[in-house]
Amino acid sequence: LHVLTHSFPTRRSSDLSEDRINKFGVFAKAAEGKASEFVLENDLLKVTFNSKGGAIKQVLIKNHFKVIQDANRNDVKESLLLMADERDKFYYSLPVKSVPGGEINTKDLIFNGSLEGNTLRFRALADNGGFFEQIYTLDPANYLFNYTIRTENLDNVLDQGTKSIKLRWVNYLGKLEKAVNYEKNYSAIYYKPNIAKPEHCSCTSSDTENKENTSIKWVSFTQQFFNVSLLAENQFKGAKMVTTFLDESDKALKKMDAEIEIPLNKSNQTFKMNFYVGPNEFDRLYALGNNLEDIIAFGSSFFGTINRWVIRPVFNWISFFIDNKGIVILVLTFLVKLSLFYLTYRMIYSQSKMTALKPQIDKLKEKYKDDASTIQMESMKLYREFGVNPLGSCLPMLLQMPIWFALYRFFPAAIEFRQAPFLWASDLSSYDEWIQLPFEIPFGFGSHISLFTILWVISTLAFTFYNSKNMDFSANPAMKWMQYVMPVMFLGFFNSYASGLTAYLLFSNILNIGQTMATKAFLIDEAKILAQMEEHKKKPKKTGGFQDRLAKVLDEQRKIAEQQKNAKSQPKKK
Repeated sequence: LHVLTHSFPTRRSSDLSEDRINKFGVFAKAAEGKASEFVLENDLLKVTFNSKGGAIKQVLIKNHFKVIQDANRNDVKESLLLMADERDKFYYSLPVKSVPGGEINTKDLIFNGSLEGNTLRFRALADNGGFFEQIYTLDPANYLFNYTIRTENLDNVLDQGTKSIKLRWVNYLGKLEKAVNYEKNYSAIYYKPNIAKPEHCSCTSSDTENKENTSIKWVSFTQQFFNVSLLAENQFKGAKMVTTFLDESDKALKKMDAEIEIPLNKSNQTFKMNFYVGPNEFDRLYALGNNLEDIIAFGSSFFGTINRWVIRPVFNWISFFIDNKGIVILVLTFLVKLSLFYLTYRMIYSQSKMTALKPQIDKLKEKYKDDASTIQMESMKLYREFGVNPLGSCLPMLLQMPIWFALYRFFPAAIEFRQAPFLWASDLSSYDEWIQLPFEIPFGFGSHISLFTILWVISTLAFTFYNSKNMDFSANPAMKWMQYVMPVMFLGFFNSYASGLTAYLLFSNILNIGQTMATKAFLIDEAKILAQMEEHKKKPKKTGGFQDRLAKVLDEQRKIAEQQKNAKSQPKKK
């Protein structure tokens, strides 16, 4: 651990102005002089403190960088700083009745700083020999430092009715990612009530959460891949948290503002906390306990559980053997497809049964021509007769949806993909810029064209064409065209999304095509399937099943349509 200190000359004054004494009371001496800077440092962090307020001035995250685009729209890496905006605030309001306003803010006091190894002590001295102290101890191998506040001999200084003091914490989040809009929507104040799951302010709009009478375990100012979290060893008495969206021209992403109530016990005037300032690494946050890892936007409920305890461990296991994250995504895609192969096989098997009936369905269309309701009725009878489930090819796809939704949240939230290059993509957590456009396309498309997205659309259209050649769309002809329209509609959305996801979708389509062709070539025997269907046709049929109920509904609809048609054809009475 390396500890550095930078200080400036401190001005001494023997005579304090009456105005200063009136304003700061017994802390008048602590309100004079010049500020000094102190530095605590390890291999991961360089934390700069200011003795004015005894607070953090900025934190340098050593092994990570932020990316900006220069005038030529080239990606440029810069140092990544947290808590570095000059508008940031971190101070306590000490209830002192003897001063105007009834309180003294520690941001106005000059603390005496002293270094002892990896521990930095800040004391604001009172005239009666008491003090307000802040103690920071940096962990040698983590993004964590112990943080303690302590009062001594202030019982006669602080308001006698005091049971708590208020911490005001304001943080203007810096823009750290190239995809600023997504970074903004993944940034929020998270907090954990003492006996409940973590909650958060709105990510997509300005919001206020008032938990002034709720015990809180921790408060976290969270961005897409980094966070600054304050964790109580016991608990905070309550907190009021406000997130504010800033204008796009502002250099900051959002304004985070929290007012936290710190219990002040007269018999024990020490309150212990932990500060975590660093990346959203799941294992580090999980080790701190109290569900701090839930600040990572893997999703809530079932989808978040899949990401945290299934997809993430599998991804980490693959990464142990393969360093390139793009290849890891390819292997992950293959494993997902392998685990879902039975569902894929059942879908292809069901499609093959539909294909075997297509000639007879075509005959029905020719026989009944434009009578769609009759065609539907007769088709259902045919399906039931040969034991074909027209929804059989859809259900396996629906069962795969939880995996897709989980991965949709996984790629833009997992820090492992941040600034990880693959092929033409420089950052798998952001969009890839195959072509830079001199203008902005609305509806979220952006001023670029993502090659992974274009290839995904092309492969989706190709797979759709291949897969639907023998499918029957007579029941709903619009579906035939909708399946081609949908990928094009999603082009604008995925064009500015994480390229890790679009790479996964592209790999998934390629494997789907290969898997389908191989299954039909080696596992599907159409002659055998047709023979099984003919055998099913000879068996007595059960009544009351899903297809019977569906057939009754279609029959009712057909009768209603015929009645309406007959009513229209009858001459109106004069």
